[in-house]
Order: sequence, then structure tokens, then C-alpha cells
Amino acid sequence: MSHQSWGIEPDLQAYLQHINGGEAPVLQAIRAETARHRKGRMHIAPEQAQTLVWLAHLLKAQHYLEVGVFTGYSSTAMALALPEHGRITACDISVTFTDIARRYWQEAGVAHKIDLVLQPALITLDNLLAQGRHNHYDLALIDADKPPTPHYFERCLQLVRPGGVIAIDNVLLNGRVLHHNHNDPPSVAILRQFNAGLVHDARIVPLTLPVGDGLTLLLKQ
Repeated sequence: MSHQSWGIEPDLQAYLQHINGGEAPVLQAIRAETARHRKGRMHIAPEQAQTLVWLAHLLKAQHYLEVGVFTGYSSTAMALALPEHGRITACDISVTFTDIARRYWQEAGVAHKIDLVLQPALITLDNLLAQGRHNHYDLALIDADKPPTPHYFERCLQLVRPGGVIAIDNVLLNGRVLHHNHNDPPSVAILRQFNAGLVHDARIVPLTLPVGDGLTLLLKQ
């Protein structure tokens, strides 16, 4: 997660937010509280959430899948954008973080749209597949721990419908994917290899944007 896009000065970022419609007050509140959190830098950039909301409107999304909730910024933004009958499946393992998210879902009046599952996301995704949710979701966001990203992707690819989109955050890892360094954690090599392979995957049409810490959009064929 990243709270600001690469190379964008704060004044310009504020201007872009303004001309793109700005943030709902509840989203401003989430961002302000998260900024004070000891792990506040994990917060998704507002322009990333705006991108997801725009995609939701484009896709006429009714079903959204989120892997990695944190304090609930992206899930709240998406719940506000979905129609009243829209539903979100949200995957996380942290009660501490998601208790903050739950509070804001209630404040925003969208808690009824969100099914939060607290367990390792791979278990949840496998359970969804076992329940027959293949091709069920219009849009998915992967914004969780990085080493399992290829596994999250493979499962989301089955769960998202043809013509739907999978978004993956933090694909640039603050630029570390550019350089080979023996001190890097394994996640860097995993994500570098994953990024490189997407263009050769005939099941998707990939596009990586320099938004936040890198946002990859994958259109399922």
C-alpha cells in the first residue's frame, strides 16, 4: 500500500483530488486516522481508490473482492460506489486494523454491503471457489502481503468474471523491483518475476500504472 503516488507533489496531488471529485468526508476521516497509525504508510493512495471506483462504474460492478483491508479506505470507497444491492467480500487477518474499518463502514452506512472474513486470504479464496463462486466478481483488489501475490492472482482469476478486472497494488515496491540486491527480502524477487510474466499471460490484458506504489490492472479475457 502507498499513501501517495510517485513523483507527485502534495499540492498537485491535492489539485488532482479536487478536479477528480475529491473525497467523501468519511474517506477523509479514514485517511486522517490512518496517517496517525504506526503503520500508516500502508494506506492506499486516494487516487488508487478513485481509479478503482471509476472502474467499478465502468464495469457496472455489483460484486467486489478485496484481499487486504487494513483500515478500510478502499473497501469504504468501493461500498459507497456500488449499488445498494452490491456486495463486497473482504479478506484480512487483523482484528485490530479491521475494527477501525468496521467503525467507518458503520459511519458510512455501508456495513450491510460488506462480508469481512478474518483468516488467511488463501483459505478464504479457496473456500469461495469450493462454494462455486467462479466468474462471480466484477472487480478484485489484491493489496496484502507480497510473497503470496502469484497465488492470490491465480485464485482471483478464477473468481473474477470474463471482462472483469483484477487490480494489484504495490507492484513497484518503492522501486526495488528495478535492482537486484542480495539484501532484498524474497518478496522482491517474487514480485519482479510475477510482473515480468504478466505480459506473456494470454488469459489477461495487463496494464501497470505509476499510481501510488504501482497499480497493475488485469483485464480477464
